[in-house]
Amino acid sequence: MDRPQLLKRIDRAWEALRTSYAGLSDSELLESGVTGEWSVKDTIAHVTWWEEEALKHLPLILAGGKPPKYSVTYGGIDAFNAQMMEQKRKLSLSVVLRQRDETHIRFLDFIDTVPEEEIARETRFRRRLRLDTYGHYPKHTETIRNWRELRSTG
Repeated sequence: MDRPQLLKRIDRAWEALRTSYAGLSDSELLESGVTGEWSVKDTIAHVTWWEEEALKHLPLILAGGKPPKYSVTYGGIDAFNAQMMEQKRKLSLSVVLRQRDETHIRFLDFIDTVPEEEIARETRFRRRLRLDTYGHYPKHTETIRNWRELRSTG
Protein backbone atom coordinates (compact mmCIF):
# COMPACT_ATOMS: atom_id res chain seq x y z
CA MET A 1 0.00 0.00 0.00
CA ASP A 2 1.26 3.49 -0.76
CA ARG A 3 0.20 6.81 0.79
CA PRO A 4 -2.49 7.61 -1.82
CA GLN A 5 -4.01 4.13 -1.35
CA LEU A 6 -3.94 4.53 2.42
CA LEU A 7 -5.54 7.96 2.24
CA LYS A 8 -8.20 6.62 -0.11
CA ARG A 9 -8.95 3.75 2.29
CA ILE A 10 -9.22 6.18 5.22
CA ASP A 11 -11.38 8.57 3.21
CA ARG A 12 -13.79 5.84 2.05
CA ALA A 13 -14.31 4.56 5.59
CA TRP A 14 -14.61 8.11 6.98
CA GLU A 15 -17.16 9.17 4.37
CA ALA A 16 -19.19 6.01 4.94
CA LEU A 17 -19.30 6.85 8.64
CA ARG A 18 -20.39 10.43 7.98
CA THR A 19 -23.01 9.24 5.49
CA SER A 20 -24.41 6.85 8.10
CA TYR A 21 -25.69 9.81 10.13
CA ALA A 22 -26.14 12.38 7.37
CA GLY A 23 -29.53 14.05 7.38
CA LEU A 24 -30.31 13.35 11.03
CA SER A 25 -31.64 16.28 13.03
CA ASP A 26 -29.82 17.51 16.13
CA SER A 27 -32.39 15.78 18.34
CA GLU A 28 -31.90 12.51 16.45
CA LEU A 29 -28.11 12.81 16.85
CA LEU A 30 -28.69 13.11 20.60
CA GLU A 31 -31.13 10.19 20.88
CA SER A 32 -29.75 7.31 22.93
CA GLY A 33 -29.92 3.69 21.88
CA VAL A 34 -27.46 3.53 18.98
CA THR A 35 -25.09 1.34 20.98
CA GLY A 36 -26.48 0.66 24.44
CA GLU A 37 -27.15 4.12 25.84
CA TRP A 38 -24.87 5.85 23.34
CA SER A 39 -26.27 8.32 20.85
CA VAL A 40 -24.86 9.17 17.44
CA LYS A 41 -23.18 12.16 19.13
CA ASP A 42 -21.57 9.79 21.64
CA THR A 43 -20.44 7.52 18.80
CA ILE A 44 -18.88 10.49 16.97
CA ALA A 45 -17.09 11.48 20.18
CA HIS A 46 -15.87 7.89 20.55
CA VAL A 47 -14.44 7.75 17.03
CA THR A 48 -12.81 11.14 17.62
CA TRP A 49 -11.11 10.09 20.84
CA TRP A 50 -9.68 7.04 19.08
CA GLU A 51 -8.26 9.32 16.39
CA GLU A 52 -6.80 11.36 19.26
CA GLU A 53 -5.29 8.16 20.66
CA ALA A 54 -3.79 7.46 17.23
CA LEU A 55 -2.28 10.94 17.15
CA LYS A 56 -0.82 10.39 20.61
CA HIS A 57 0.56 6.87 20.10
CA LEU A 58 1.51 6.60 16.42
CA PRO A 59 4.42 9.08 16.75
CA LEU A 60 5.64 7.05 19.73
CA ILE A 61 5.52 3.87 17.64
CA LEU A 62 7.41 5.62 14.82
CA ALA A 63 10.10 6.55 17.35
CA GLY A 64 10.46 2.89 18.36
CA GLY A 65 8.46 3.18 21.57
CA LYS A 66 5.52 1.18 22.82
CA PRO A 67 2.26 2.78 23.92
CA PRO A 68 1.06 1.84 27.40
CA LYS A 69 -1.27 -1.13 27.58
CA TYR A 70 -4.90 -0.18 28.18
CA SER A 71 -5.27 -3.23 30.43
CA VAL A 72 -2.59 -1.88 32.75
CA THR A 73 -3.33 1.85 32.54
CA TYR A 74 -7.15 1.77 32.52
CA GLY A 75 -8.20 -1.77 33.37
CA GLY A 76 -8.93 -2.58 29.71
CA ILE A 77 -10.35 -1.02 26.57
CA ASP A 78 -13.92 -1.10 27.88
CA ALA A 79 -12.88 0.75 31.03
CA PHE A 80 -11.02 3.31 28.93
CA ASN A 81 -14.05 3.81 26.69
CA ALA A 82 -16.31 4.23 29.74
CA GLN A 83 -13.94 6.78 31.27
CA MET A 84 -13.72 8.74 28.05
CA MET A 85 -17.49 8.62 27.57
CA GLU A 86 -17.98 10.16 30.99
CA GLN A 87 -15.70 13.03 29.94
CA LYS A 88 -17.19 13.51 26.48
CA ARG A 89 -20.87 12.99 27.28
CA LYS A 90 -21.02 16.46 28.86
CA LEU A 91 -19.91 18.16 25.64
CA SER A 92 -22.45 19.85 23.41
CA LEU A 93 -23.19 18.49 19.95
CA SER A 94 -21.50 21.48 18.33
CA VAL A 95 -18.31 20.92 20.35
CA VAL A 96 -18.28 17.20 19.47
CA LEU A 97 -18.71 17.99 15.77
CA ARG A 98 -16.00 20.65 15.88
CA GLN A 99 -13.61 18.25 17.66
CA ARG A 100 -14.44 15.57 15.06
CA ASP A 101 -13.47 17.87 12.20
CA GLU A 102 -10.39 19.39 13.86
CA THR A 103 -9.05 16.02 14.99
CA HIS A 104 -9.61 14.39 11.61
CA ILE A 105 -7.77 17.22 9.84
CA ARG A 106 -4.85 16.90 12.29
CA PHE A 107 -4.87 13.14 11.73
CA LEU A 108 -4.72 13.49 7.93
CA ASP A 109 -1.97 16.11 8.24
CA PHE A 110 -0.02 13.68 10.41
CA ILE A 111 -0.40 10.86 7.86
CA ASP A 112 1.24 13.15 5.28
CA THR A 113 4.39 13.21 7.45
CA VAL A 114 4.73 9.45 7.96
CA PRO A 115 7.68 7.76 6.25
CA GLU A 116 6.56 5.77 3.22
CA GLU A 117 8.12 2.54 4.51
CA GLU A 118 5.76 2.60 7.51
CA ILE A 119 2.81 2.76 5.12
CA ALA A 120 4.07 0.37 2.44
CA ARG A 121 4.19 -2.75 4.58
CA GLU A 122 2.42 -4.23 7.57
CA THR A 123 4.21 -2.69 10.55
CA ARG A 124 3.28 -2.00 14.18
CA PHE A 125 2.46 1.49 12.98
CA ARG A 126 0.06 0.31 10.26
CA ARG A 127 -1.61 -2.16 12.63
CA ARG A 128 -2.28 0.54 15.23
CA LEU A 129 -3.36 2.96 12.53
CA ARG A 130 -5.89 0.44 11.17
CA LEU A 131 -7.25 -0.46 14.62
CA ASP A 132 -7.76 3.17 15.68
CA THR A 133 -9.10 4.56 12.41
CA TYR A 134 -10.13 3.01 9.09
CA GLY A 135 -10.66 -0.43 10.63
CA HIS A 136 -12.62 1.14 13.48
CA TYR A 137 -14.95 3.48 11.57
CA PRO A 138 -16.90 0.69 9.79
CA LYS A 139 -17.97 -0.89 13.08
CA HIS A 140 -19.74 2.30 14.04
CA THR A 141 -20.98 2.97 10.52
CA GLU A 142 -22.81 -0.36 10.62
CA THR A 143 -24.17 0.26 14.12
CA ILE A 144 -25.59 3.63 13.14
CA ARG A 145 -27.10 2.24 9.93
CA ASN A 146 -28.71 -0.62 11.86
CA TRP A 147 -30.11 1.82 14.42
CA ARG A 148 -31.55 4.01 11.68
CA GLU A 149 -33.10 0.96 10.02
CA LEU A 150 -34.72 -0.14 13.29
CA ARG A 151 -36.05 3.36 13.90
CA SER A 152 -37.57 3.59 10.42
CA THR A 153 -39.28 0.20 10.63
CA GLY A 154 -40.35 0.91 14.08
